[in-house]
Amino acid sequence: MIDESQKYTVIIKRPEEEYGHRCSISFRLENLQKTVGGYIEEVDFLVDGYPHFMVICNEEGKIQNLPFNMNFPGDNFVGTIIVVGSTIDGELAECPLTFKQWKELVDTWRK
Repeated sequence: MIDESQKYTVIIKRPEEEYGHRCSISFRLENLQKTVGGYIEEVDFLVDGYPHFMVICNEEGKIQNLPFNMNFPGDNFVGTIIVVGSTIDGELAECPLTFKQWKELVDTWRK
């Protein structure tokens, strides 16, 4: 179970940022919604050679015409995104990617 008072290390990427930044946030629903600007959607990613991670985004971001953020394999994201990890039970967890790994993935997906 998530301790909503605890802060977890994540990567937040806003549309205007090249790679985003690492920071610590709480996983309180209200905090996640405030960060992405609306209802949240969790999208799982399994990329060969990298730890499993998830992206939290605004569920209605495309409908709301939020600014383009970045391409991901098979889709693109708009608005602010939060990169997190997940436990075996599907609970949110700290981002398992180093910032170097994240930058490598972003650069690969830009090609």
